[in-house]
Amino acid sequence: MAIVFIGTPAFAVPALQRVVAAGYEVSAVFTQPDRPAGRGRMSAAPAVKAAAEELGLPVHQPASLKDSAVVEQLRALAPELIVGVAYGQLIVPQVLAIPPRGVLNVHPSLLPRWRGASPIAAAIMAGDEETGVTIMLMDEGLDSGAILSQTVRAVSDSDTAGSLTEALAEEGADLLADTLPRWLAGEIDPQQQDESRATVCRRLRKADGLIDWTQTATEVWRQVRAYNPWPGAHSPLDGAAMSFWRAWPLDTESGEPPGTVLASPDGLPAGAEGAAFAVQTGHGALAVLEAQRAGRRSLGSAELLRGMPALIGRRFSVSE
Repeated sequence: MAIVFIGTPAFAVPALQRVVAAGYEVSAVFTQPDRPAGRGRMSAAPAVKAAAEELGLPVHQPASLKDSAVVEQLRALAPELIVGVAYGQLIVPQVLAIPPRGVLNVHPSLLPRWRGASPIAAAIMAGDEETGVTIMLMDEGLDSGAILSQTVRAVSDSDTAGSLTEALAEEGADLLADTLPRWLAGEIDPQQQDESRATVCRRLRKADGLIDWTQTATEVWRQVRAYNPWPGAHSPLDGAAMSFWRAWPLDTESGEPPGTVLASPDGLPAGAEGAAFAVQTGHGALAVLEAQRAGRRSLGSAELLRGMPALIGRRFSVSE
């Protein structure tokens, strides 16, 4: 039985590897074109392309699946099933209609919560206590297809978007490996999503990382975690951005305006230990554990403060 795999970033790699390891015939892998990346803007291949080539699989990188020639190419492959994982584009109806067993999608949220492009960051930003992975049968809507299976994972206080993405990639691959044989054997009755519970998240932009210090310390802390590694929670100081990578919310009220840098208070709670300074917010203060000056490497807050001894008392811009 032939399967076509469609995916692009590192999140999709474990799923591709598990499908191959389970003995399914992957007749082709479709992924996004190589794109410029890094400071040098050198052309870089998607993670799925590299993984597929290591596995000896044919790789195709069309600019769009909407192209009629690409649709015909997929049709000629005659896949029984298509598996899609974070491809980066909506799958057009002409492609959805090709495989008789449908197009399965691995989505990193507990649908119908957090349909869309940034579900992991959205879950952290909202303070969700749990998230997970959904295997669904794709339809023409945005992550609105019938659910085949789900797995649940608690969101810990130490989770960032980066760490949660890695964990859910593995858990999603495990769930896919468990779901595929049951779906192909006709053992799963797809369950329609409850539209009344649906929430949607959009694709992140660099500007989303700008910190509004009038928010509460808990809200800024979630932003630091949700936008690590991208776009990074950041704030301007003297015209240059400082990025914040690890932090912890405190109940401290200094009486200073939001954005003011404070000396680290005594008696830091677990989680904030090692913070050398804090920043006053609209309610509470954010203990800073790791930050990065523009053009410099990321540092623990104590080392950063040694290089900027006059930082205490200065004020980050509340907005640009």
